[in-house]
Amino acid sequence: MTAATDPVLLEIVAHALVAAAEDMSVTVWRTSRSTTVRELLDYSTAVFDAEGRNLAQAARIPVHLNSMELCLREVERLLPIGTWDEGDVIVTNDPYSGGQHLPDVIAFKPVFAGGRRVAITCTLTHHVDVGGGAAGGYNALATEVFQEGVRVPPVRLVRQGELQTDLLATILANVREPETFRGDLLSQVAALEVGARSVRALVARYGAELLMAVGREILDGSERAMRAAISALPDGNYEAEDLVDGDGLEEGGKRIAVRLTIEGDRMGFDFTGTSPQALGPINATMATTRSAVYYAAIAAVGLTGTANAGCYRPLDVTAPDGTLVSARFPAPVAMRMVAGHRTVTAVLKAFAAVAPGRIPACYYAMTFNHAVDIRHGDGRRQVYFDSEVGGWGAHPEADGASALAAGFSNGQNTPVELIAAIYPLIFTRYGLRPGSGVAGRRRGGLGLVR
Repeated sequence: MTAATDPVLLEIVAHALVAAAEDMSVTVWRTSRSTTVRELLDYSTAVFDAEGRNLAQAARIPVHLNSMELCLREVERLLPIGTWDEGDVIVTNDPYSGGQHLPDVIAFKPVFAGGRRVAITCTLTHHVDVGGGAAGGYNALATEVFQEGVRVPPVRLVRQGELQTDLLATILANVREPETFRGDLLSQVAALEVGARSVRALVARYGAELLMAVGREILDGSERAMRAAISALPDGNYEAEDLVDGDGLEEGGKRIAVRLTIEGDRMGFDFTGTSPQALGPINATMATTRSAVYYAAIAAVGLTGTANAGCYRPLDVTAPDGTLVSARFPAPVAMRMVAGHRTVTAVLKAFAAVAPGRIPACYYAMTFNHAVDIRHGDGRRQVYFDSEVGGWGAHPEADGASALAAGFSNGQNTPVELIAAIYPLIFTRYGLRPGSGVAGRRRGGLGLVR
C-alpha cells in the first residue's frame, strides 16, 4: 500500500474535495441575484483534477454535473488547458462548444500552487435571461440557435486576475435584465476562488504530488465500483424507446430509441433509430444525451461508490449525427430537457428488462418551464423564470412520490409568496392535482397545478 492508496487518507481527501465543491455551492447560493439560482437552485459546482477530470461535486443538478467534464474537453480544443494562466476564468454557454443550452453559463478556473496547475474549479449557473426572441431564452418558435440568445464561445472572462470589462459589457448589452445577469455571473466567479482556496489548503497540507496521486486513486476507485455493479448484471442486448409529442412546429411526434448492451464490466448505449433532429427547440446535443445516460446508468445499477468521472469510464454512448439526441449545428436546443428526460426514461426502460423490480414506473419526464417578460412604466424590465415538476412512478414497495423534482434535474420549489413580493404577479392556485397519479395497488405520484 502506498500513501496515495491509504484508505484513511483517501476518505479524508475525498470528503475534503466534496466539501470544497459544497462551499462553492453555498457561495453561489448566498451571493447570486436571481430566484432561478437562490430558490430554484438551478446551478452546480465541482472540482476537477489538473487534467480536467471531475473529482468531486456538490449535491446539485445531475444534468449539469455529468456534462461538466464533457464541456471542458470541448473547450480544451479551442483553448488548451496548458495555455490557461493563474488568475484566468474561462466561460462559455455555447451548446456547440460543449454546453447544453444558452441559459447555462459554465465557468472554469485553473488552480495553481507554487506555479503549477494542481486543479480546476467549475461553476455552472442557469441565468434568468440570455436575450434572443423570447424572455428567458426559451423561444418556442426558434428554428436556429441564433434565435435563442447571445452565444458566448469559450473565452477568458478574467485574464490573469483582471476582469475583461469590455467582454462583460458586450454580453450585458444583449440580455433583458443585465444587473441580475451580472450579479449571477460574478457570483460564479467568486465561488471559483472559494474552491481554489480549499484546494490550495490541501496542497499545503499534503503536497501537490500526493494530492494528485490521491485524486487518481479516487477516480480509479469509482471506476472499480461501477465495473463491479455492471458485472452483477446479466450480459445481453436490451432495446427500448420513448416518445416526444413534438415541437409545435412540425406535425407528428419524435422517437428516442436505445439499445443497451451489457458485456462483462462495460455497457454500451446506442441511439441508432432515434428520429431526426426537430425543426423547433426540443433538440439535445450529445452533452445532454451523455449526461442523461450517465445519470440513468448510475441510478439503475445502484452504484455505492462516489459519483465522479471514474464512473463514466465503462460507459460508451453513441448516436448518429443529426438526430434528436445528437443535434447538428445550428439546430435550436433551448428545451433540450424535452429530449433529455425522455432519454433517461428510455434508458431506464431498457434497464427494467435487465433488473425487473428495481426500476420504478416512469416519472413525469418533462421540464415545465415558463417565463414572463415584465416591462414597468419607468422602463425597467424584469424576467420571471420558473420550472415546475410532477409525480414519480410507483415501485413495488410504495406509491410514487408527489410533486418531486426528477433526479436528473433536481430543481426546487420557488414559493409563490416570494414571487409575488418580487414581481407584479399573483398566483390564484398552487397545489397537488387530485387523481393525477392514477389508481392502482401502487399509484403514481400526484402532479401540480399552478
